[in-house]
Formats: sequence, structure tokens, C-alpha cells
Amino acid sequence: MSSMGACRAALLVAMAVGASAITAVPPQRNFLGILGAKPLPKKGVTSVARARARGASTVPMRPSAASHWGVVGVMAILANAIGRLAPIAAEPFRYGGLAPLHWASYAATIAAFAYVEGYKAFQLKFSPLVVSRAFTLGPQGGRATALRSVLAPFYSMGLFHATRKRKVISWTISLAVIVIVGVVKRLPYPWRSIVDAGVVAGLTWGVTSIGWIYVKAIGGSLPNVSTELPPK
Repeated sequence: MSSMGACRAALLVAMAVGASAITAVPPQRNFLGILGAKPLPKKGVTSVARARARGASTVPMRPSAASHWGVVGVMAILANAIGRLAPIAAEPFRYGGLAPLHWASYAATIAAFAYVEGYKAFQLKFSPLVVSRAFTLGPQGGRATALRSVLAPFYSMGLFHATRKRKVISWTISLAVIVIVGVVKRLPYPWRSIVDAGVVAGLTWGVTSIGWIYVKAIGGSLPNVSTELPPK
């Protein structure tokens, strides 16, 4: 895996963790909720006013071409990172030589990353944030400009035109994780494969959750999260 590919993977993980640190989403209480995000109430002026007051997405909103580009672009970045890491994660199945402790660590790492990175960080925090911000580039969003539309994936991730706290946390964590990736690349076999297997599991969960939440949003069920936008 090239250093550029490692940086891309680190950036996506960092952005997910950054979103976890500042975006609050109530956990889902049913089994099907693990695949989606809780929508805003569609009736009542009071509930919509409260949502607007705290910077959350409101309904109805329609996506634009820039909205589609924002979401698909983020999913493409995730998929690219998965494609680069997956061969390394699969090395134990090709080369073997793992002791029972290694296989147990392999399975435990996948489970841990799937829950912490995939479910907690991506599905509950980062994925709804990406979709909500992408929708602000739509006709009712009021945030579309030529630059934001062209750079819609990065806008949707909150890398720019976001609150100061959002940007500081995201970029600080991004730099820290890139350093950690440099350390992981130097791990001996099979430990690097074990760690990368966990990252692949988390990223795969993440890209799936973004797609699912986006489909629901197109159907009128926007995620109930803050878009972390600065004042106009």
C-alpha cells in the first residue's frame, strides 16, 4: 500500500472519529435501526424550529447534483481505501503461519473496529453528517456555491465551511492518525494484516451506512444531526 493510500485511509478514519467527538446522535433502540439514522419529526412547527435552532437538518429537502457528488465522492474515497488495504488484510489467508493467538486477535480486531469505527463512529456520527451536509447543497439548503459544489465530497466531510471547533478537531485528529498509520506500516507480519483487517471492516461498514442513510434521505427521512455549519 502506498503512503498516499495510507493517508487517504487515515483521513477517513480521522474524520469519522472527529465527527464522533462533536456530533450527538441518540442510539437506535431496535434491530433495524442499526442500518439507518433517526429522522426528524415531519409534523409540528415547534419541532422544526428546535431543529433549526440547533443546526440540525430539516425536512423537506431535495438533493442536487452537487449533493449526489458529495455523497458518492466520499463513498468512492472510502472504497479506494478499502481496495488498498484489503490485500494486506487478506495476506494471512494466502501465506498462513498464524498461531491460534493471531487468529483470535484477527477476529477480535475485526469485531472491535466494526463496532467502534463502523457503527459508533461512521453510522451514528460521520455518515449522517456527510449526508446532512450534502443536502445543504440542494435547492433548499442555501449553502451551494461553485467552490462547494466542485469540492462537495470534502465539504460534506466538514473539511471546510464548518464550525471552528469542527475543523480544529477534524484536522488535528487527521494529522495524529496519519502518524499512527506510519507506525502501523512498520509492524511485522501478521500484526499489520490484523490491524488492516479491522480498518477494512470499519470502512466497509462506513461506506454501506452512508449509502443506506442517503437512500433514506432521498426518500424524505433526513438524519437528525447537526450539520456543523458556520453562520451565513
